[in-house]
Amino acid sequence: MDVFRDFTARITGAVEAMSAAGELPPGLDAARIAVEPPRESSHGDLATNAAMVLARDAGMKPRDIAERLASRLRAEPGVASVDVAGPGFVNLTLTPEYWHEVLDALIRAGAGFGRSRIGGGERVNVEYVSANPTGPMHVGHCRGAVFGDALASLLEFAGYEVTREYYVNDAGAQVDVLARSAYLRYREALGEEIGDIPEGLYPGDYLKPVGAALAQRYGESLLARPESEWLPTVRQFAIDAMMALIRDDLAALDIHHDVFFSERSLIGPDGGRVAATIDELRARGLVYEGRLPPPKGQLPDDWEDREQTLFRATAFGDDVDRPLMKSDGSYTYFASDIAYHRDKFERGFRTMIDVWGADHGGYVKRMKAAVKAVSGGEAELDIKLCQLVRLLRGGEPVKMSKRAGEFVTLRDVVDEVGRDVVRFIMLMRKNDATLDFDFDKVTEQSKDNPVFYVQYAHARAHSVFRQAAEAFPDISYPMPAPGAAALAILADPAEMSLLKLLAAFPRTIETAAAAHEPHRLAFYLHEVASDFHGLWNRGKDLPQLRFINLGDRVSTIARLTLVQAVASVLSAGLRVLGVEPLEEMR
Repeated sequence: MDVFRDFTARITGAVEAMSAAGELPPGLDAARIAVEPPRESSHGDLATNAAMVLARDAGMKPRDIAERLASRLRAEPGVASVDVAGPGFVNLTLTPEYWHEVLDALIRAGAGFGRSRIGGGERVNVEYVSANPTGPMHVGHCRGAVFGDALASLLEFAGYEVTREYYVNDAGAQVDVLARSAYLRYREALGEEIGDIPEGLYPGDYLKPVGAALAQRYGESLLARPESEWLPTVRQFAIDAMMALIRDDLAALDIHHDVFFSERSLIGPDGGRVAATIDELRARGLVYEGRLPPPKGQLPDDWEDREQTLFRATAFGDDVDRPLMKSDGSYTYFASDIAYHRDKFERGFRTMIDVWGADHGGYVKRMKAAVKAVSGGEAELDIKLCQLVRLLRGGEPVKMSKRAGEFVTLRDVVDEVGRDVVRFIMLMRKNDATLDFDFDKVTEQSKDNPVFYVQYAHARAHSVFRQAAEAFPDISYPMPAPGAAALAILADPAEMSLLKLLAAFPRTIETAAAAHEPHRLAFYLHEVASDFHGLWNRGKDLPQLRFINLGDRVSTIARLTLVQAVASVLSAGLRVLGVEPLEEMR
């Protein structure tokens, strides 16, 4: 039972009745009517903007519409009072009996409570991580990986058909550097003293096993070949090894992609799909040969004033047209990215979400312009930038990883604190805000540690069930819905506040999914945990509010129903975020 959907339907029905009665003009568009929690809880349980959004088309004052609407809503079942505020907002307070019906419906829905059909089965492509296959995942990749995976799960829970995709950047200079670095380790594995790693190559120890595997497979046969012969072989071998390492790192976070798409597959001997995409855009007048104005400010050292192949990005909202070919005749990364997103569009995706690191912020406008161009405006690209993660220990920066050579790896972090901690903490800040990850704070067992606080709430609920089973052996768990009348004893303000918060779970799922912001769910779960812990503590001071009352079976069943609702919502929400809902804290 979704309270907000219920009253949106009721208010829309009231507006239609008002039109039928001649109080409003016929045919008004009710699509913009919203029902939300009021800004101040003292204003009631629900607020609607119906009068405000209908006034212009109706040719009436919002306040006049609001007064008439309020008169009708006062007669609705479950409505305790209706007030008109300001220029025409309508605030509703619902009866305790209505909220008890909501709780009963929540129990009947069980694990399905909060699931939504707003997605309508729409296909959505979520591309995330997509790190260069040149080494193990670092902690910066970790945040984008968790964000993308949680967003994909959130969209699935909201009724979308989601494809999780990883774009393998296996073309270009960086994988040639990888190949040369692996070849050096290959020579080392064969007994050669290689000395210090030359500048420009990857120094991490993670390439030593790759070199050893090359030596085992090829023996000394690659030594006598020129680079032009061994490079393709070593490059593919090293890419495969790095992707296996990356998959293993992601699996430690329980992250698994549906599609691994190769950039190299876009580029054939004749240019492949990149060339075909450029040709198609050129035929539409969107690619041309021209010169770009110099960038403002100091010119970079590599600036070239030359005629080049350009995409008319300014026709789609970008600040400047963008190069598609380098001076050596090879394609720019942007050209490959255009072809890649065209491929997504041709696979049937009209909604695409790319999760990038914050250092790619300057790339957003051109990529959005490209998607508009290749899709004829039919597809929408949402780009989510994930800001940096600052690793701390007791407030001090964490030193770099010896294995990686230059950074702290994702695996280092997961191995130390565990998957659940990493996933939840990475979602306790909005993606575009810098996040501090202090190893000491995220592992302490206190209310200041959000993942412990939420998991402890779920475990505490199950602890209550275990205690209740001893006191009332005939009560089974999970409990069946007892009926709204059996919940009438739930009247304390703290109980009602928690109940109303639980009822907001479906709306939280839908708003978080619509905004592509899984952190909203993490914040919500933390709020539920806080209210639940507060109610538990309140029961220590007021025995009549304790969850288990040996002398009162009726109140015990009602309060255990509320506890079960807490456990159900926390469990469902944590699973969407990829965090295990623990039944016992160890």
